Formats: sequence, structure tokens, C-alpha cells
Amino acid sequence: MTGSEERVTDDALDVLHLDMDCFFAAVEVLADPSLARRPVLVGGTGPRGVVASASYEARVFGVRSAMPMSTARALCPRAVVLAPRFDAYRSASERLLGILRAVTPLVEAVALDEAYLDVSGAHRIYGSSPEIARVLRATVRSELGLECAVGVGRTKLVAKLASKAAKPRVSAEGVVPGPGVVVVRVEQERSFLLAHPVRALPGVGPRTAERLSRFGVSTVGDLAAVSRESLVRLLGSASGRTLAELATGSDARAVVAERPARSIGHEETFPQDISDRAELARRAREAAGRVASRCRGAALAARTVTVKARFGDFTTVTRSHTLPARTDSAVVLGDTACELLASLPARGGLRLLGVHVSGLAPASELPARQLELFSGDRGAAPEEDERHATDRREEVEAATDAIRRRFGQGAIGPLGRSSRVGPVSSPAGPVAPP
Repeated sequence: MTGSEERVTDDALDVLHLDMDCFFAAVEVLADPSLARRPVLVGGTGPRGVVASASYEARVFGVRSAMPMSTARALCPRAVVLAPRFDAYRSASERLLGILRAVTPLVEAVALDEAYLDVSGAHRIYGSSPEIARVLRATVRSELGLECAVGVGRTKLVAKLASKAAKPRVSAEGVVPGPGVVVVRVEQERSFLLAHPVRALPGVGPRTAERLSRFGVSTVGDLAAVSRESLVRLLGSASGRTLAELATGSDARAVVAERPARSIGHEETFPQDISDRAELARRAREAAGRVASRCRGAALAARTVTVKARFGDFTTVTRSHTLPARTDSAVVLGDTACELLASLPARGGLRLLGVHVSGLAPASELPARQLELFSGDRGAAPEEDERHATDRREEVEAATDAIRRRFGQGAIGPLGRSSRVGPVSSPAGPVAPP
């Protein structure tokens, strides 16, 4: 059915899906070779932390991504647990995208560790799609020191499922190496798809899978045998029609290069609920600073700020505000986040706080003058005073970015004016403002 060594020249096999192996954990092992062949977990280290990435050595014990870290530690007590270093992962991801874009400009990054490629225009230089997949895998290994799996197929759906089939497998006996590259020929596509569980299809979550299972549908083959009309009645028009098409191998989604970011955000889950208003303000400004730094790194500016708060009873509330003009300033984003935080209902301490920005556009479209950070020199003309303030703000925030890149996020506190956050009640009652 599949094979990475067989030369395939079918022009229809133009979609590749590349997926890095245990990306966060692998980057950590690369940085510290003493971790090689040891179970490594990356994620939240507190009692409410979750696993963001697990090495294959940890997966042998049943650990998986999104599992509570406490459960993972219980399953694998000898695991090395590391806090995430997203700057390092983004840096490796940028180098990965550089390798992919050297082969084709049609690269759609869907996460830091995976991307789709349309190689229809690369055959003359690099050969068939399977040959391109093998070259990419070898290049990633030699230039990044990391492993990946590549799937080759006619559509995004098939290519993604093929890359999963190309990965190593874990069992009680240990890690079984995968083929690295899996190619699904057009004539083999149907049998390849039908054997997969229905959860393998995009858009099928636990609830949809449970609903389908009540009607005896557990595999894609089962789903393909159900009429489109029945799926529409069961799941609704949009979901029913989409799943009916995917089950028969019809996937019209194209590889979209340079998909613009829709939002940038940072969230933190606290080890214990926080109700102290000053501490919440500090956390909000810290999150806003991280978001602003990522905006500047991507040469983007934001128009809308959203604060997400999850209370101790797991109730989640969001508040948003649209600014008069786009900005990449940590001060402006932090001020806005604190004002939104003050508008939250008082219903107990917060277990999670996040700051997100949207309405993104290139920073080159920013107005010539932004909100000032410092008061200007006495006696200066207003326009000169504003220009100097803007220049100083940009210098301060650029310096802050450099310090944090070199010494870590905690090396310098958040920028901003004095914080004003209204009382957030705790189990003992509201915390009164000073």
C-alpha cells in the first residue's frame, strides 16, 4: 500500500504533511544531550500543569500530550519535567520553515511543529513527491538535529494521516521506529482511509464521535456507508456534508501559504487561585508584555485586546476592547488589559488569566505617533515632546525584548503605569482597594 523507497511519479501526489517528532521535548534534548534516551516531559510544572510534549521514552509509560502533569508523573516517576521555553521552539520552527520554503513557496504552517506543502511546482528540480519528502526529512535531521515524519498524498487529509503512519510507535516493549516517509497512492487511498477510526477526521471531536458511535459508526469505512442525508440530519448541514465528503476522500482544501495570524495571546494557569488585585494586575501586564514582544517580533500591530479569566469554579469570562488605533506597545496593551480586568464580575479568585490581541496588521501601517511612555522635556514643543516620548518608548521596549531573550522572561518586570484593578472577591469576601 505504502512505501518510501518506491519511486512514485503520479503528478496527483502533490501534497506533503511534515510533522516533527515530540518537538518541544526533542528541542530540549538537543540543548541538553544528557537527556537523550530518557523520559522527558515539557509542560506546566505546578499542580495544575498539563503535558505539552512528551518524548517517546515517556510515551512508553502511557503519557500523552494534554494529560495532567500530575497523572504523567504518576505514570512515569522517573521522567525529567521541564518548563516550556517557547522562544527556543519558535526559533527552531523558523529554521524549519526556512528549509521547507527553500523547496516550495507553498508552505502552510499550522503549528510550530507541522506544516503542509504543495510541491506541484518543485518536481523539475527536486524530483517526485516521495523523493522530495525523503530529502526534506534528511535535511531537517542534518541542519536542525531533529527528526520528523512526512506523509505524501493527493489531499491534505491523506497527507496528514500518512505522516502519522510514518511516525514511531510505542508499546510496552519500547519504541518501534517508523518508516519516516509514507506515500499513499491514488489507487490505495480508499482502503487507506476506510481503516482509520472516525476520530481521525478533522472536525470529529469526542461528542461527535460519541453521537456517531450510537449509530454504529466507529471507522471512516462505517461513515462512508452512511448517506449524506442521514449525516446532515444527525450532525447538521455543515458538519454532515463535510464529513460525508471526507469519508469518501474528497478534500478540496488547498495549501494556503503565509496564512496571516488572526490573534496572538498568552495564558497562565496559576498553582492556586489568585484574588489579590495587585498580583492580578502584575500578571496581566506580564502577559501583555509577552504578547507585545511577539507582535514586534512578527512586525504586527493589534487593534483589539481581550482578557480571558477562568475562576475557581471553572467559569470562564472574556472582556474585549477595541483601541482607536493599532499598537505594538506593551504599555498600551497592559493598560487596556488592566482596565478590562477591573470590569470582571466578582465571583472568587482566578485560576487562569490570559491576554489576547486580534485585528492584526503589519506594524508598518502604524501611525507616526503613538501614546507616550514618559513626559517630555520641559519647554519642548508638543510635537517634539511627543516624538521624543515615542522614540524613548520604542527604545525601552526594544531593550526589554533583548534582555528577556538573553536572560529569560523573568529578568525584567512588566512595563506600565500604576495598575488600577477593581476588587476581585475571594472565598473570604471582596478584596477592598487600598
